[in-house]
Amino acid sequence: MFRKRLMKNERPVFPKRAVVTAGMPYGNKNLHFGHVGGMFVHADIFARFLRDRIGKENVIFLSGTDCYGSPIQESYRKWKEAGQEGSMEDYVTANHHSQKKTLEDYGISLDFFGASALGEAGEIHRQMSAGIFHRLYRNGYIEKLSVPQFYDEELGIFLNGRQVTGRCPIPGCTSDKAYADECSLGHQFLPAELINPVSSLSGKRPVLREVENWYFELENCIDSIKEYNDFLRKNTNTRKYQLETVEEFLKKPMLYVPKKYVGNLEELSKRLPAHRSVDEEKRNSFVFEFETLDDRDKAKAVLDEMGIHYTAGKTLVPFRLSGNVKWGVPFPACEDLRNLTFWVWPESLWAPVSFTRAYLRQKGMEEDLTKWWGDEEAEVYQFIGEDNIYFYAIAQTGLFTGLQQPRRTKPDMEKVRLSHIIANRHLLYLDAKASSSSERKPPMADELLEYYTKDQLRMHFMSLGLSSKSVGFRPQALLKEEEQNGTDIVLKDGNLITNVFNRLIRSCFYAAQKHYAGKIPAGEADGKIRDMAQKAVLEYERHMYHQEFHRISYLLDDFIREVNKHWVNHIKAADAQGDAALREQIVRDCFYACKVMAVLVHPIAPEGCEKFREYMRIGDMLWNWDYILEPISFYTGDPALHVLKELEPREDFFKKHERQFEQGG
Repeated sequence: MFRKRLMKNERPVFPKRAVVTAGMPYGNKNLHFGHVGGMFVHADIFARFLRDRIGKENVIFLSGTDCYGSPIQESYRKWKEAGQEGSMEDYVTANHHSQKKTLEDYGISLDFFGASALGEAGEIHRQMSAGIFHRLYRNGYIEKLSVPQFYDEELGIFLNGRQVTGRCPIPGCTSDKAYADECSLGHQFLPAELINPVSSLSGKRPVLREVENWYFELENCIDSIKEYNDFLRKNTNTRKYQLETVEEFLKKPMLYVPKKYVGNLEELSKRLPAHRSVDEEKRNSFVFEFETLDDRDKAKAVLDEMGIHYTAGKTLVPFRLSGNVKWGVPFPACEDLRNLTFWVWPESLWAPVSFTRAYLRQKGMEEDLTKWWGDEEAEVYQFIGEDNIYFYAIAQTGLFTGLQQPRRTKPDMEKVRLSHIIANRHLLYLDAKASSSSERKPPMADELLEYYTKDQLRMHFMSLGLSSKSVGFRPQALLKEEEQNGTDIVLKDGNLITNVFNRLIRSCFYAAQKHYAGKIPAGEADGKIRDMAQKAVLEYERHMYHQEFHRISYLLDDFIREVNKHWVNHIKAADAQGDAALREQIVRDCFYACKVMAVLVHPIAPEGCEKFREYMRIGDMLWNWDYILEPISFYTGDPALHVLKELEPREDFFKKHERQFEQGG
C-alpha cells in the first residue's frame, strides 16, 4: 500500500505508476483563485515530484472540464438571455479553453486536460458511462425508483437541480444555498426534504411530482464503506478530518424531533415504525433511529400527519444516476425507461478514467488502462476540495466497489482497488468562503497574475496548510488601501526563492567565474552540509508522501536560509583573510547544497530550477531522485574540464513581477 502510515524514520515506498487527478471545474465559468490555489497547485506539485521520483513515463496527471449538468444548462440560459450567440457546445468549449489557458499560465503541467462533452474524450466518456451502468446493473447495485421531482406549475416544466433553491435540511448545515437534492456544501438529501423550495424561473413554490429514475443502492453500502473508513483510519495516512466527514454519513437513518412538539413520547413512539429512541437531557430534540430509509419515510408521514416538525439526520440515500436534463451524457435505454441522461455527479466520478483512456489512446496504449486504474503496483491520487468529500470518498467508494464485486458477496475492502482521496480544506477569500455568488467577488485566477508571478503564488498556496485547516487568502495588492495590513504574505513566501535562493545561486556562479574560470572547485562538500542535505531530502520525501505541503515549505525555508547563512558567515571571512582554501570549500559546499535544493524546489518552481540546470550544464539526470545526494562530479565528470555557463550580472533564476519593481517591492 502506497498510503500506509509511516513508522518513525521509515522511508516511504512510492508506486511504480501513478495517476494524479485534480477535481474538474464546471464548464460554466472561468477559474477563480480557489480553483487554482486550493487544489490544482497542490496536485501539480505532487505530480511533478512523482515524475522526478518514479520517472515521468510512469505518471499521468489529468483533469478536465465538467461539461454537463444543470449548473451549465442554467448558466447557458442566462448567457443567452444576456444576448450572447452560440450553442451550448460553443459556450462550454469557450470556457474549456479559458480554463486550460489559466492552468497553463500557472504552470499546471497536465498531461491531459479533457472535456467530458467534447471531442474524442467526450465520445470515450459516453461509451464508458454506458458500460459502467451495464456493469453495475449486472452486479445487482441498480434500482429503479419513483421519486418526487420539482415541477413548476406556472411554466409547466420539470425543474433541474439548480433551478430550485431553498434551505438545507441537514441539522447544523451552514450552507448559504441548497438546491433540489444537495446543498452548496455537498450534503445529499431527497427533494421532498428541501426546506422552503422556490423555482428560480418563476419565483413560485414548485410542487413535487413522481418521476422514475435509476439509482445506485448507496444506502446499502453503509457497512462496507464504514469498514473501509475504519481500515483507512487505522492503517493509512488519510487525512483525519476527511475520515470524520465520511463517518458523519455512516449512521442509520434518523429523525430529530424538538421536544417542545412532543406531548407524550411513549404515545408517539407507538405510532412510529420500529426504531431506537434517544432522549438525552442536554439535547433539545428526541432522536429516533431507524433501520431503513423506508421506515424513516413512514415515520415522516406519521409526523406530517400529526403536524409535528422534524429534521432528518445525515445518512446514505440512494445515489441518483439518471435524470431528465437534456444537456447530459445519454443514458442507456433499459427496461421501460427511455430518453434519460446521466446525472452529472456520478459520470464526473468516472470521467478521470475516461480521460486516462483518451490519453492512452493518443499514445497508442489504450489497452494499458488497467495498469493505471486497479493495478496493485499503481496508485490513483485524487486531489479535491472538502465540499466534494461526499462524492469522492463515499459515493465513489460505493460505485467503484460495485464495479469490482457482485452485490450479494461481501467485499473485502482491503483488496478492493480504490483511489487515494486527498481533500483540501477551504481556501477562503479574506475570512469568508470564496464563492462567485457572494457579495464580494473573489479574484479570478488570471487577475492575480497581473500582480504576482506564478512561482510566488505557488509558493504561497503550498504553504497555507490546507491539509488540516481552512485559511484566508489576503493578497495585499488587490485590497483597498484601508484594508492593507502589514507585510504582503504572498511576497513573503515567494521571497524564499526570489530573494534568498536566487541570491545564493548567483553568488556561487559569480564566485566560480571570478576565482575559478567558471568551474566548481574539485572535492567533497563539507560533512555538515552533506548531513544537512540528507536530512532535508529524507524529511521532504516523507512530507510529500503524506501530501503535507506546508511542512515542505517550512523545511525549504530552514534548509535554504541555513546554507545562505553558511555562505554569508564564511565567504567574507575567507576574502578578508585571503584564505583561498576556505573560499574553495565554501563555494564547493554551496554549489552542492544548491544542487540538492534545486531538486527539491523543482516541483514547485520548475522554470527557475530548469534554468539552474541549464547554467550548471547538467542533463535531465539532475532531477532523478536515485542520485539526489551524489556529488556534482557524478553529473559533470572531471571538475577541471566542466565549465559552467556564464551568468550575466544581475541575471535572475527566480524573477519577481515587474509591478513589484515599480512599487519598490
